[in-house]
Amino acid sequence: MENLRADVESAAGRLKLAELETELKNLRGQMAKPDFWQDAQKAQEMSKREADIARHILPWRDLQRSADELFELVKIGDAKMDNELQDQLSALSSQFSTLKRDLRFSGPFDDHDVILSIYAGAGGTDAQDWAQMLLRMYIRWAESKNLEIKTIDQSAGEEAGIKSATIKFSNGDFLYGKLAGEHGVHRLVRLSPFNADHLRQTSFAKVEVMPAIDKPGEVQLDEKDLKIDVFRAGGHGGQSVNTTDSAVRVTHIPTGITTSIQNERSQLQNKETALGILRSKLVQLQMEQHAENLSQLKGPSQSAEWGNQIRSYVLHPYKQVKDLRNGYETTDPDKVLDGNLDPLIDTWLEKQ
Repeated sequence: MENLRADVESAAGRLKLAELETELKNLRGQMAKPDFWQDAQKAQEMSKREADIARHILPWRDLQRSADELFELVKIGDAKMDNELQDQLSALSSQFSTLKRDLRFSGPFDDHDVILSIYAGAGGTDAQDWAQMLLRMYIRWAESKNLEIKTIDQSAGEEAGIKSATIKFSNGDFLYGKLAGEHGVHRLVRLSPFNADHLRQTSFAKVEVMPAIDKPGEVQLDEKDLKIDVFRAGGHGGQSVNTTDSAVRVTHIPTGITTSIQNERSQLQNKETALGILRSKLVQLQMEQHAENLSQLKGPSQSAEWGNQIRSYVLHPYKQVKDLRNGYETTDPDKVLDGNLDPLIDTWLEKQ
Protein backbone atom coordinates (compact mmCIF):
# COMPACT_ATOMS: atom_id res chain seq x y z
CA MET A 1 0.00 0.00 0.00
CA GLU A 2 2.79 2.40 0.97
CA ASN A 3 4.66 1.50 -2.23
CA LEU A 4 1.63 2.43 -4.34
CA ARG A 5 1.28 5.79 -2.59
CA ALA A 6 4.98 6.51 -3.08
CA ASP A 7 4.81 5.55 -6.75
CA VAL A 8 1.77 7.79 -7.32
CA GLU A 9 3.47 10.73 -5.58
CA SER A 10 6.62 10.20 -7.64
CA ALA A 11 4.61 10.13 -10.87
CA ALA A 12 2.75 13.30 -9.87
CA GLY A 13 6.09 15.03 -9.38
CA ARG A 14 7.46 13.90 -12.75
CA LEU A 15 4.27 15.09 -14.45
CA LYS A 16 4.54 18.46 -12.64
CA LEU A 17 0.92 18.28 -11.50
CA ALA A 18 1.45 20.98 -8.85
CA GLU A 19 2.71 23.42 -11.49
CA LEU A 20 -0.21 22.55 -13.74
CA GLU A 21 -2.66 23.15 -10.90
CA THR A 22 -1.15 26.60 -10.34
CA GLU A 23 -1.54 27.36 -14.05
CA LEU A 24 -5.11 26.06 -13.93
CA LYS A 25 -5.95 28.30 -10.97
CA ASN A 26 -4.51 31.33 -12.79
CA LEU A 27 -6.42 30.52 -15.98
CA ARG A 28 -9.70 30.16 -14.13
CA GLY A 29 -9.08 33.46 -12.40
CA GLN A 30 -8.64 35.22 -15.75
CA MET A 31 -11.66 33.42 -17.21
CA ALA A 32 -13.83 34.73 -14.39
CA LYS A 33 -13.11 38.35 -15.32
CA PRO A 34 -16.02 40.21 -16.96
CA ASP A 35 -13.91 41.31 -19.97
CA PHE A 36 -12.56 37.80 -20.66
CA TRP A 37 -14.35 37.38 -24.01
CA GLN A 38 -13.41 40.78 -25.42
CA ASP A 39 -10.52 39.11 -27.26
CA ALA A 40 -12.35 36.05 -28.62
CA GLN A 41 -9.32 34.28 -30.09
CA LYS A 42 -7.25 34.62 -26.93
CA ALA A 43 -10.26 33.56 -24.84
CA GLN A 44 -10.73 30.42 -26.93
CA GLU A 45 -7.05 29.51 -26.58
CA MET A 46 -7.19 29.98 -22.81
CA SER A 47 -10.45 28.00 -22.52
CA LYS A 48 -8.93 25.13 -24.47
CA ARG A 49 -5.80 25.16 -22.31
CA GLU A 50 -7.94 25.18 -19.15
CA ALA A 51 -9.94 22.17 -20.39
CA ASP A 52 -6.78 20.27 -21.41
CA ILE A 53 -5.10 20.78 -18.03
CA ALA A 54 -8.25 19.87 -16.07
CA ARG A 55 -8.73 16.70 -18.13
CA HIS A 56 -5.12 15.71 -17.53
CA ILE A 57 -5.00 16.43 -13.79
CA LEU A 58 -8.37 15.03 -12.68
CA PRO A 59 -7.70 11.27 -12.94
CA TRP A 60 -4.34 11.63 -11.16
CA ARG A 61 -5.81 13.63 -8.30
CA ASP A 62 -8.68 11.13 -7.99
CA LEU A 63 -6.12 8.32 -7.78
CA GLN A 64 -4.09 10.17 -5.14
CA ARG A 65 -7.21 10.85 -3.07
CA SER A 66 -8.35 7.21 -3.27
CA ALA A 67 -4.89 5.92 -2.36
CA ASP A 68 -4.72 8.25 0.65
CA GLU A 69 -8.19 7.19 1.84
CA LEU A 70 -7.32 3.51 1.52
CA PHE A 71 -4.04 4.04 3.36
CA GLU A 72 -5.90 5.69 6.25
CA LEU A 73 -8.40 2.82 6.40
CA VAL A 74 -5.59 0.29 6.60
CA LYS A 75 -3.75 2.36 9.22
CA ILE A 76 -6.88 2.72 11.36
CA GLY A 77 -7.56 -1.00 11.13
CA ASP A 78 -3.90 -1.68 12.02
CA ALA A 79 -4.27 -5.17 10.63
CA LYS A 80 -4.01 -7.11 7.43
CA MET A 81 -6.36 -5.91 4.72
CA ASP A 82 -9.56 -7.85 4.34
CA ASN A 83 -10.81 -9.00 0.94
CA GLU A 84 -12.74 -5.78 0.26
CA LEU A 85 -9.72 -3.57 0.94
CA GLN A 86 -7.53 -5.91 -1.08
CA ASP A 87 -9.93 -5.55 -4.01
CA GLN A 88 -9.75 -1.77 -3.69
CA LEU A 89 -5.95 -1.91 -3.70
CA SER A 90 -5.98 -4.10 -6.82
CA ALA A 91 -8.32 -1.66 -8.55
CA LEU A 92 -6.10 1.31 -7.64
CA SER A 93 -2.99 -0.54 -8.82
CA SER A 94 -4.68 -1.26 -12.12
CA GLN A 95 -5.73 2.38 -12.44
CA PHE A 96 -2.16 3.47 -11.75
CA SER A 97 -0.78 1.07 -14.36
CA THR A 98 -3.05 2.69 -16.94
CA LEU A 99 -2.31 6.26 -15.90
CA LYS A 100 1.44 5.86 -15.63
CA ARG A 101 1.59 5.46 -19.40
CA ASP A 102 1.52 9.26 -19.32
CA LEU A 103 5.10 9.09 -18.07
CA ARG A 104 6.19 7.95 -21.54
CA PHE A 105 5.37 11.39 -22.91
CA SER A 106 8.31 13.57 -21.93
CA GLY A 107 8.99 15.24 -25.28
CA PRO A 108 8.55 19.03 -25.54
CA PHE A 109 5.60 18.69 -27.93
CA ASP A 110 4.07 15.39 -26.79
CA ASP A 111 1.12 17.17 -25.18
CA HIS A 112 0.28 19.12 -28.36
CA ASP A 113 -2.60 18.53 -30.73
CA VAL A 114 -1.74 16.90 -34.05
CA ILE A 115 -1.70 17.97 -37.67
CA LEU A 116 -1.69 14.86 -39.84
CA SER A 117 -1.11 14.97 -43.61
CA ILE A 118 -1.43 12.07 -46.05
CA TYR A 119 0.05 12.06 -49.56
CA ALA A 120 -0.55 9.45 -52.26
CA GLY A 121 2.75 8.08 -53.54
CA ALA A 122 3.80 5.54 -56.15
CA GLY A 123 0.94 3.45 -57.47
CA GLY A 124 -1.33 5.76 -59.46
CA THR A 125 -5.06 5.46 -58.74
CA ASP A 126 -4.39 2.61 -56.31
CA ALA A 127 -2.12 4.86 -54.26
CA GLN A 128 -4.76 7.60 -54.18
CA ASP A 129 -7.33 5.08 -53.01
CA TRP A 130 -4.81 3.84 -50.42
CA ALA A 131 -4.33 7.42 -49.17
CA GLN A 132 -8.08 7.69 -48.64
CA MET A 133 -8.12 4.34 -46.80
CA LEU A 134 -5.45 5.68 -44.44
CA LEU A 135 -7.41 8.89 -43.95
CA ARG A 136 -10.46 6.87 -42.97
CA MET A 137 -8.33 4.73 -40.63
CA TYR A 138 -7.04 7.73 -38.69
CA ILE A 139 -10.43 9.41 -38.55
CA ARG A 140 -12.00 6.21 -37.19
CA TRP A 141 -9.26 6.04 -34.53
CA ALA A 142 -9.88 9.68 -33.61
CA GLU A 143 -13.65 9.11 -33.44
CA SER A 144 -13.11 6.20 -31.04
CA LYS A 145 -11.26 8.63 -28.74
CA ASN A 146 -13.94 11.34 -29.05
CA LEU A 147 -11.40 13.75 -30.51
CA GLU A 148 -12.26 16.92 -32.34
CA ILE A 149 -11.52 16.41 -36.04
CA LYS A 150 -11.03 19.27 -38.49
CA THR A 151 -10.32 18.89 -42.20
CA ILE A 152 -7.83 21.61 -43.13
CA ASP A 153 -7.29 20.75 -46.78
CA GLN A 154 -8.08 17.88 -49.17
CA SER A 155 -7.32 17.24 -52.83
CA ALA A 156 -9.39 14.59 -54.61
CA GLY A 157 -7.88 12.04 -57.00
CA GLU A 158 -8.76 12.01 -60.67
CA GLU A 159 -10.55 8.65 -60.64
CA ALA A 160 -10.80 7.69 -56.98
CA GLY A 161 -9.32 8.41 -53.59
CA ILE A 162 -7.31 11.49 -52.68
CA LYS A 163 -4.03 13.01 -53.77
CA SER A 164 -3.54 14.53 -50.33
CA ALA A 165 -5.33 15.53 -47.17
CA THR A 166 -4.47 17.47 -44.03
CA ILE A 167 -6.50 17.11 -40.83
CA LYS A 168 -6.17 18.28 -37.27
CA PHE A 169 -6.93 16.22 -34.16
CA SER A 170 -7.51 18.04 -30.87
CA ASN A 171 -9.11 17.74 -27.41
CA GLY A 172 -7.18 14.65 -26.38
CA ASP A 173 -4.25 13.84 -24.09
CA PHE A 174 -0.72 13.62 -25.52
CA LEU A 175 -1.96 13.37 -29.10
CA TYR A 176 1.37 14.11 -30.74
CA GLY A 177 3.16 11.78 -28.33
CA LYS A 178 0.80 8.97 -29.28
CA LEU A 179 0.70 9.52 -33.05
CA ALA A 180 4.32 10.49 -33.71
CA GLY A 181 5.12 6.87 -34.57
CA GLU A 182 2.71 6.97 -37.51
CA HIS A 183 5.03 9.38 -39.34
CA GLY A 184 6.50 7.70 -42.42
CA VAL A 185 5.70 5.70 -45.53
CA HIS A 186 2.90 3.11 -45.42
CA ARG A 187 2.81 0.26 -47.97
CA LEU A 188 -0.27 -1.62 -49.18
CA VAL A 189 -0.31 -4.93 -51.09
CA ARG A 190 -3.65 -6.12 -52.49
CA LEU A 191 -5.54 -7.18 -55.61
CA SER A 192 -6.18 -3.93 -57.43
CA PRO A 193 -9.85 -2.95 -57.86
CA PHE A 194 -8.70 -0.52 -60.57
CA ASN A 195 -6.77 -3.01 -62.68
CA ALA A 196 -8.65 -4.70 -65.53
CA ASP A 197 -6.79 -7.95 -64.92
CA HIS A 198 -7.32 -7.70 -61.15
CA LEU A 199 -3.58 -8.13 -60.56
CA ARG A 200 -1.72 -7.72 -57.31
CA GLN A 201 -0.67 -4.10 -56.78
CA THR A 202 1.73 -2.45 -54.35
CA SER A 203 0.91 1.13 -53.39
CA PHE A 204 2.57 3.69 -51.18
CA ALA A 205 1.34 6.69 -49.19
CA LYS A 206 3.25 9.03 -46.96
CA VAL A 207 1.91 10.11 -43.56
CA GLU A 208 3.26 13.25 -41.91
CA VAL A 209 2.52 13.70 -38.21
CA MET A 210 3.33 17.11 -36.78
CA PRO A 211 2.67 18.84 -33.44
CA ALA A 212 0.10 21.58 -33.92
CA ILE A 213 1.82 24.89 -33.20
CA ASP A 214 -1.14 27.13 -32.41
CA LYS A 215 0.87 29.86 -30.71
CA PRO A 216 3.14 31.80 -33.10
CA GLY A 217 5.49 32.49 -30.19
CA GLU A 218 6.45 28.81 -30.00
CA VAL A 219 8.20 29.02 -33.37
CA GLN A 220 9.46 32.41 -34.49
CA LEU A 221 9.49 32.81 -38.28
CA ASP A 222 11.69 35.45 -39.91
CA GLU A 223 9.67 37.31 -42.55
CA LYS A 224 12.68 37.50 -44.88
CA ASP A 225 12.69 33.67 -44.97
CA LEU A 226 9.12 33.54 -46.26
CA LYS A 227 7.66 33.82 -49.73
CA ILE A 228 3.88 34.28 -49.74
CA ASP A 229 1.87 33.85 -52.94
CA VAL A 230 -1.85 34.30 -53.51
CA PHE A 231 -3.41 32.24 -56.29
CA ARG A 232 -6.79 31.39 -57.77
CA ALA A 233 -8.38 28.13 -56.59
CA GLY A 234 -11.42 26.42 -58.06
CA GLY A 235 -14.43 25.39 -56.04
CA HIS A 236 -16.45 22.18 -56.24
CA GLY A 237 -18.40 23.26 -59.32
CA GLY A 238 -15.67 22.71 -61.89
CA GLN A 239 -12.70 24.56 -63.30
CA SER A 240 -14.39 27.94 -63.70
CA VAL A 241 -17.09 27.72 -61.06
CA ASN A 242 -16.80 29.13 -57.53
CA THR A 243 -13.23 30.27 -58.12
CA THR A 244 -11.64 32.39 -55.43
CA ASP A 245 -8.46 34.42 -55.15
CA SER A 246 -8.10 33.61 -51.44
CA ALA A 247 -5.82 30.55 -51.80
CA VAL A 248 -2.41 31.12 -50.19
CA ARG A 249 0.94 29.42 -50.67
CA VAL A 250 3.71 30.01 -48.10
CA THR A 251 7.27 28.90 -48.87
CA HIS A 252 10.04 28.72 -46.28
CA ILE A 253 12.96 29.73 -48.48
CA PRO A 254 15.85 28.17 -46.46
CA THR A 255 14.32 24.68 -46.47
CA GLY A 256 12.04 24.87 -49.51
CA ILE A 257 9.07 23.66 -47.45
CA THR A 258 5.78 24.81 -48.94
CA THR A 259 2.26 24.87 -47.54
CA SER A 260 -0.81 25.76 -49.58
CA ILE A 261 -4.27 26.36 -48.13
CA GLN A 262 -7.47 27.15 -50.00
CA ASN A 263 -10.10 25.74 -47.69
CA GLU A 264 -11.20 29.05 -46.20
CA ARG A 265 -12.95 31.90 -48.03
CA SER A 266 -10.82 34.51 -46.30
CA GLN A 267 -7.32 35.09 -47.61
CA LEU A 268 -6.24 36.08 -44.10
CA GLN A 269 -7.59 32.83 -42.63
CA ASN A 270 -5.81 30.79 -45.30
CA LYS A 271 -2.57 32.65 -44.63
CA GLU A 272 -2.76 32.08 -40.86
CA THR A 273 -3.58 28.39 -41.36
CA ALA A 274 -0.71 27.98 -43.83
CA LEU A 275 1.72 29.68 -41.43
CA GLY A 276 0.53 27.45 -38.60
CA ILE A 277 1.14 24.29 -40.65
CA LEU A 278 4.53 25.63 -41.77
CA ARG A 279 5.53 26.09 -38.12
CA SER A 280 4.42 22.54 -37.40
CA LYS A 281 6.42 21.16 -40.35
CA LEU A 282 9.53 23.06 -39.26
CA VAL A 283 9.23 21.75 -35.69
CA GLN A 284 8.88 18.18 -37.01
CA LEU A 285 11.91 18.65 -39.28
CA GLN A 286 13.86 20.18 -36.42
CA MET A 287 13.22 17.11 -34.26
CA GLU A 288 14.12 14.73 -37.12
CA GLN A 289 17.42 16.53 -37.75
CA HIS A 290 18.18 17.12 -34.04
CA ALA A 291 18.74 20.80 -34.81
CA GLU A 292 18.88 23.31 -31.96
CA ASN A 293 17.31 26.09 -34.02
CA LEU A 294 15.63 26.68 -37.36
CA SER A 295 18.74 28.16 -38.96
CA GLN A 296 20.41 24.75 -38.85
CA LEU A 297 17.67 23.02 -40.83
CA LYS A 298 18.26 21.49 -44.22
CA GLY A 299 15.49 20.80 -46.70
CA PRO A 300 13.56 17.56 -46.11
CA SER A 301 14.97 14.53 -47.93
CA GLN A 302 12.95 13.65 -51.00
CA SER A 303 14.84 10.48 -51.95
CA ALA A 304 13.22 8.33 -49.28
CA GLU A 305 9.79 9.85 -49.64
CA TRP A 306 8.21 6.71 -51.08
CA GLY A 307 10.92 4.23 -50.19
CA ASN A 308 11.63 3.47 -46.56
CA GLN A 309 8.24 2.25 -45.40
CA ILE A 310 7.58 1.93 -41.69
CA ARG A 311 4.66 -0.48 -42.02
CA SER A 312 3.22 -2.94 -44.52
CA TYR A 313 -0.47 -3.79 -44.90
CA VAL A 314 -0.99 -6.98 -46.89
CA LEU A 315 -4.50 -7.94 -48.03
CA HIS A 316 -3.40 -10.54 -50.63
CA PRO A 317 -2.17 -13.30 -50.94
CA TYR A 318 -2.41 -13.42 -47.13
CA LYS A 319 -3.62 -10.98 -44.47
CA GLN A 320 -1.11 -9.17 -42.30
CA VAL A 321 -0.10 -5.81 -40.90
CA LYS A 322 3.55 -5.63 -39.87
CA ASP A 323 5.42 -2.73 -38.36
CA LEU A 324 8.90 -2.99 -39.83
CA ARG A 325 10.55 -1.04 -37.00
CA ASN A 326 9.57 -3.19 -34.03
CA GLY A 327 8.25 -6.42 -35.59
CA TYR A 328 4.66 -6.04 -34.36
CA GLU A 329 2.32 -8.22 -36.45
CA THR A 330 -1.37 -8.91 -36.69
CA THR A 331 -3.33 -11.08 -39.11
CA ASP A 332 -6.38 -8.81 -38.94
CA PRO A 333 -5.66 -5.84 -41.25
CA ASP A 334 -9.37 -5.08 -41.57
CA LYS A 335 -9.52 -4.29 -37.86
CA VAL A 336 -6.48 -2.02 -38.11
CA LEU A 337 -7.88 -0.22 -41.16
CA ASP A 338 -11.09 0.29 -39.20
CA GLY A 339 -9.18 2.37 -36.66
CA ASN A 340 -7.83 -0.15 -34.14
CA LEU A 341 -4.38 1.46 -33.90
CA ASP A 342 -3.81 1.26 -30.16
CA PRO A 343 -1.77 -2.01 -30.20
CA LEU A 344 0.51 -0.56 -32.88
CA ILE A 345 0.84 2.74 -31.02
CA ASP A 346 1.52 1.04 -27.66
CA THR A 347 4.17 -1.26 -29.15
CA TRP A 348 5.93 1.66 -30.79
CA LEU A 349 5.91 3.62 -27.52
CA GLU A 350 7.26 0.67 -25.55
CA LYS A 351 10.22 0.38 -27.92
CA GLN A 352 11.24 4.02 -27.61
